[in-house]
Amino acid sequence: MKKSNHVLLVIVGLSLFILYILQFAFDISWPWLLEMQADQSYKRWSGVVVGIFILFQWLLTLVRVTKKLRKYNLNFTRWHQWIGAISPVLFYFHALQIGYGYLGLLSYVFFTNMVLGLVNLDVIKSQKNWVFQSWMITHVSLSVVVTFLLFFHIGVVFYYK
Repeated sequence: MKKSNHVLLVIVGLSLFILYILQFAFDISWPWLLEMQADQSYKRWSGVVVGIFILFQWLLTLVRVTKKLRKYNLNFTRWHQWIGAISPVLFYFHALQIGYGYLGLLSYVFFTNMVLGLVNLDVIKSQKNWVFQSWMITHVSLSVVVTFLLFFHIGVVFYYK
């Protein structure tokens, strides 16, 4: 990725993340969105969108480990990065609040992983293999935790409907 494109990606991602945190910290919200988020049907369908987003992000792994798909690695990496950068918008439309308990954990791990994804090897610019391996292990591990919490959340939502 060109340096200017990557700088734009980081600026967009961090700006959206900061805006989400600011709206949460200062309790800024749109009444129409709060009203929509109070509706069970909206919660479920917006949750489906967030869930699809999280599962879509795993496609990059599939592309990287499947020999026939490796030729698409660069394109999928760009999609993966840009979709990750705009993820605070998806999260915002699903939930204005970070939540408590496991939902708080899901939110914190989600956003930590999103920021970690922004500060990837294009930003770090390290030639050290251990830096890449540490970054990748952390990013993938947090992705596994987010995915587990996503499915746990789905189970809780439908169990207590």
